Amino acid sequence: MITQMLFRALDKKAIWLVVVLVAVAVLVPASNLLLPEGHPLHVPTYLVSLFGKYLTYAMLALALDLVWGYVGILSLGHGAFFALGGYAMGMYLMRQIGPRGVYANPILPDFMVFLNYKELPWYWYGFDMFWFAMAMVVIVPGLLAFVFGWFAFRSRVTGVYLSIITQALTFALLLAFFRNDFGFGGNNGLTDFKDILGFNIQAQSTRATLFALSAGFLALFVLICSAIVNSKLGKVMVAVRDAESRTRFLGWRPENVKLFAFTVSAVMAGIAGALYVPQVGIINPGEFAPENSIEAVIWVAVGGRGTIIGPIIGAILVNMGKSFFTGALPDYWLFALGGLFVVVTLFLPKGIVGLFQKARARRGIETAKPSTVTPAKPAAEPAE
Repeated sequence: MITQMLFRALDKKAIWLVVVLVAVAVLVPASNLLLPEGHPLHVPTYLVSLFGKYLTYAMLALALDLVWGYVGILSLGHGAFFALGGYAMGMYLMRQIGPRGVYANPILPDFMVFLNYKELPWYWYGFDMFWFAMAMVVIVPGLLAFVFGWFAFRSRVTGVYLSIITQALTFALLLAFFRNDFGFGGNNGLTDFKDILGFNIQAQSTRATLFALSAGFLALFVLICSAIVNSKLGKVMVAVRDAESRTRFLGWRPENVKLFAFTVSAVMAGIAGALYVPQVGIINPGEFAPENSIEAVIWVAVGGRGTIIGPIIGAILVNMGKSFFTGALPDYWLFALGGLFVVVTLFLPKGIVGLFQKARARRGIETAKPSTVTPAKPAAEPAE
């Protein structure tokens, strides 16, 4: 019954997107593992990790679009939830190093030995177990978003004020995680990971598996978001975005709708961060930087907010451009990013997806135009 309700709420575009993502999750790892390096269809391991990172960014963009595109909450702090999920995964990976660290301490990570910690802090307990770490990946970002949203939305903080508060939240976490006595590695963060679930994290098969998991979770998030926005709740979310006061007068509680979307979005961002860390090999306080959250907003704007596929396209394309510019023209990347945002704001307010929708609508209008009607021939005069 739940499955029938889920598929009833999905649209065809989301189903096709899920099919593509599942195919990518299978074909790319297969190309990397089964085809020899000289084969033209072989995908190198470094590209598998790079594209896997892009997929985690796409998850973050989709999570942000759920609250910005459909509820109207412009969050400038979603990077905080992404980083918290990443730190939860990083703590698990650090506990797996054990005596193989530089200081060969079976309990304390290397940075704690270096900083003269005598015992493991209490909030590190349990992170030697995978199930506990994965629970924290979901609970910590979700709980923070719920508590933050409970106070913010019930205080009816909206618009630019809410955006500033979310940015202040991520900046406060940035300052806290930079402290050496906070117990998370300070400026250096968590790194030098060895394995995950007993598998070498640098192995080709592990990299391919992480990529497949990233594509699979992105497909799952597409299903979840599509089911939400196409349901009755999704219609209320759009109503809150477009006319919050009128929605309140009709008897709905906009703060509850916002709180639900914000919490679900934070959980999605935390899972994205957890998949990001083992593929890049490090997590540090820089992930909390406000500019990372602002960059995620640009991904959504470029792809097209208020759509399911738009944020995914925007995140992948912008980060591909970032990889090119930071390698070829590193001094000009920020100028290119700022210029891109200005161009999109002025000329593509609905992003890339909106441009295609507009072109398709125009083509449909032209197709629907009636053809030129030839005048009917006069009837033949009757013979006398």
